[in-house]
Amino acid sequence: MTTLPPLSLYVHVPWCVRKCPYCDFNSHGVGHDRTLPERAYVDALLDDLEAELALARGRELVSIFIGGGTPSLLSGAAYQRLLQAIEARLPFASDIEITLEANPGAVEHDRFAAYREAGINRLSLGVQSFQSRQLERLGRIHGGDEAAQALRNARAAGFDNINLDLMHGLPEQGVEDALADIDRALALAPEHISWYQLTLEPNTEFYSQPPRLPDEDVLCDIQEAGHARLEAAGYQRYEISAYTRPDRQARHNLNYWTFGDYLGIGAGAHGKLSAWQPDGSLAIERRWKVRQPEAYLRRAQDPRGFVAGRRALETADLPLEFLMNALRLTEGVPRHYWRERSGQPDTLLDARLEEAQAKGLLRDSSQRLQASPHGLLFLNDLLALCDEQ
Repeated sequence: MTTLPPLSLYVHVPWCVRKCPYCDFNSHGVGHDRTLPERAYVDALLDDLEAELALARGRELVSIFIGGGTPSLLSGAAYQRLLQAIEARLPFASDIEITLEANPGAVEHDRFAAYREAGINRLSLGVQSFQSRQLERLGRIHGGDEAAQALRNARAAGFDNINLDLMHGLPEQGVEDALADIDRALALAPEHISWYQLTLEPNTEFYSQPPRLPDEDVLCDIQEAGHARLEAAGYQRYEISAYTRPDRQARHNLNYWTFGDYLGIGAGAHGKLSAWQPDGSLAIERRWKVRQPEAYLRRAQDPRGFVAGRRALETADLPLEFLMNALRLTEGVPRHYWRERSGQPDTLLDARLEEAQAKGLLRDSSQRLQASPHGLLFLNDLLALCDEQ
């Protein structure tokens, strides 16, 4: 029996000013003027966490990620209360990473200092684009200059670890427009850039009324040129859509990708927890919470609690569950992570890898599980091969 994987905490804040047409997250537009039930929601989050403590078994938290929705709609005082109460229930690692997602158009700039004082030490700014025409198409409520000013204000408030979210493959976008967004981001010198392609997800406005997106040849040109521009500026690609300065990887996301554990609290939040059983086997469960904010708040008084569903991972599920995370990383993961974090022998995984290795989609290594450069380009094909029974 080995130690359990690292433990993180995801906190979901489900409200935003306006639902973006591409967004399939559990987010609910409330407009600019609606007052949110801030105190009641923090109370519910803490009740939710209290009910999960037995699953954590006193393990320390290596990271916290507060996502949404638009978490920057809540005040610094709310996060100070929340984080202090979390730390009173679960020990924090000495170098814990605590990230808050913020929309440049939905945060009063003087709030950055309050967030930093509350203990948040990493910001993720949802910029998406700096171009007014694209921001309007994407339903964003900020402008490019406002996004740049938000980062400068965050720096002034003491944040030295900032991610910028950027999209590419936007409606009618060409290579030069995509590179212009990257150049504006680089001029702001964030520690981390998430650069990902717009996709049309079911149950979104864009899915039912698709915009005109670049064709495959243009998308390939954008990806090649953008990758070169980011690496030339000193940003290392360490995940399919993530670039970082040295030693500034998103540690919370790394825990996901390396099959770590995480508690999930908040409306619609998901969690994954591992526990060693008396017979020496490892049980892994995924669980998720009630999605609708109003229903989530009502569950605080409900003996059923906040959990909407749970699913034990079957042995046959584990290879794909593990690989669809680990192979997103450009360097992959050490092979021993499979044994330690799935509780299963190498033979179960190796049987899924033979064809992918034969086709050159995986690097041939006895020490690491790692996609080849070709495998990273065709990750869905690689995972489909690994899923074959």
